[in-house]
Amino acid sequence: MIDTAYAMAPGGNQGGGDMNTLLGFLPMILIFAVFYFLLIRPQQKKAKEHKTLLETLKKGDSVITQGGLYGKITAIQDQVVTLEIADKVRVRVSRSHIAGLASAPPAADQNS
Repeated sequence: MIDTAYAMAPGGNQGGGDMNTLLGFLPMILIFAVFYFLLIRPQQKKAKEHKTLLETLKKGDSVITQGGLYGKITAIQDQVVTLEIADKVRVRVSRSHIAGLASAPPAADQNS
């Protein structure tokens, strides 16, 4: 009776072993696909658009910095942009810290 039980025990590798391994990795593959399409791909697209914006900046553009300063570009060097934020007030900003183009700088406070 014991010999018969050993004879019926499953062997080392049966025909469906490779399929079970693939099904074991399927949840991890699906999680990676979701992360790619919901997080990684949109972030890469946004970074590419920002890089294109920085490359196309030119003198006279109105921009906003990541710090919230609105200004008009008066000079551009390789990595430094000079912004005029008020009459005769110019600041130098790293080109990578330009957040985007501004439609128009906000009106100055008239109560001063």
